[in-house]
Amino acid sequence: MLWFDTVIRQRVPLAFIAFSLFTLTGCIEPMYGPNVNGVSTATELQAIEVDEINDRTGHYVRNELIYALNGTGSTPTPRYRLKVTLSERVQTPIYNAQTAFSSSATVVVIAQYTLISLPDKVEISKGSTESIASYDRFTARFANVRASRDAAIRDAKVIAENIRTRIAMDLAARR
Repeated sequence: MLWFDTVIRQRVPLAFIAFSLFTLTGCIEPMYGPNVNGVSTATELQAIEVDEINDRTGHYVRNELIYALNGTGSTPTPRYRLKVTLSERVQTPIYNAQTAFSSSATVVVIAQYTLISLPDKVEISKGSTESIASYDRFTARFANVRASRDAAIRDAKVIAENIRTRIAMDLAARR
């Protein structure tokens, strides 16, 4: 009887987990896979036109978005328009009072985006995302400028990927 109890105690939780996983597999749908009409989220993403974004960081974000949404090089007819506004600030969290110099800085970029469908101007997705990138500061001025620009480029890549993922989720939910 003792052997039977230990076998049951070990196998019942495993059977429950296996049954739960088996029943949940019917609830999961691939985000980038085609739907019943044969339209995939990837083709929907390729049909997004990205508006111009002001400033240098906006240029980087726009280029990263264009590549992330449609890296194929094809230009399908736009069915959606993506509007992005950015705000950027530089913070110096560590400040040395003896030298009056901060040894590092942080570039914070916040993006608000709106995706609308072109024919009927319906808002499909809206949100905001933030990215923070730090860099070391040096006594050489050009090194600081270049390090700050590299941090902004890292922020642009993160923001573009966040926006792409959120838009893909919203487009997949609409299918």
